[in-house]
Amino acid sequence: MSKSHKDLLVWQKAIDFVVEIYRITAELPKDELYGISQQMRRAAVSIPSNIAEGQHRKNIKEFLQFLRISYGSGAELETQLIITEKLYPKINFIKSKNMLDEIQKMLTGLIQKLETVN
Repeated sequence: MSKSHKDLLVWQKAIDFVVEIYRITAELPKDELYGISQQMRRAAVSIPSNIAEGQHRKNIKEFLQFLRISYGSGAELETQLIITEKLYPKINFIKSKNMLDEIQKMLTGLIQKLETVN
């Protein structure tokens, strides 16, 4: 395992993704501030947070569990992006959807790799 979660490319990309989600949600109407906007931000922040927490457990089995939680947060956010895109079609969600897709693929690969070690 890497020395720090900050060394993991998936964590780095997840941090960039959080920034993108904050940018996108800032475009939403102000009445969404405590609605889907907040849910999307929390789910996005959960992805790198769980990667970091799991990596610091220093136990592959626990790390895998936190990676799966990160993946689940990504699935939650994917659903929220679909809903938000339908509600606000004038906002461009292409970049955020592509970023999430890449992160989910990276998480899947990391999970599969660690499962073979475990």
